[in-house]
Amino acid sequence: MRKDIIEIRWHGRGGQGAITAAKIVANAAFVSGYRGVVMAPTFGTERRGAPVFTSLKISPEKIYDLSPITTPDMVVVLDHTLLEEVNVVDGLKDGGLVVLNAPKPAGEYGFEGARVGVADVTAHAVAAGLPPGIVNSGIIGAFSRASGLVDIDILIPVIKKEFTGKRPEENALAAQRAYENTAFGE
Repeated sequence: MRKDIIEIRWHGRGGQGAITAAKIVANAAFVSGYRGVVMAPTFGTERRGAPVFTSLKISPEKIYDLSPITTPDMVVVLDHTLLEEVNVVDGLKDGGLVVLNAPKPAGEYGFEGARVGVADVTAHAVAAGLPPGIVNSGIIGAFSRASGLVDIDILIPVIKKEFTGKRPEENALAAQRAYENTAFGE
């Protein structure tokens, strides 16, 4: 088991763009110098609104392990209502990080043994001009701020490129706003 691999599990609902968000972070991580980047989307009978997840592994060295993530270092949650349906922190390493899109302050969410970064990504995305429910670009900003793994200045151009023809400026602004408004708790 290599200790230099950072394992990140992304939880969302079908149609929210958890896979797209992880893909954007993967691309930006590679651009920022990580030589090992593996994204493994999970497909099945998912449907719009149903809980889904995807995995992302990042390392300074090449990664050959494509196995599913069972003990993530970080968990990113695109929809706080998933907390009522899915144990999103299952297997999270002690001292791990939870990045959460939620309207309540970070102190309202207690994940024992975990650090927590919270932003009301939904509100920031709407304020940036995106339709309600488009949260994948915003959660990337919260992830950048909370994790410190990939700088927001590297993520913004990757977001704009991914969303070419689909409100690239608004998606970039949603990420920037969420980045600036991510609060921390324990």
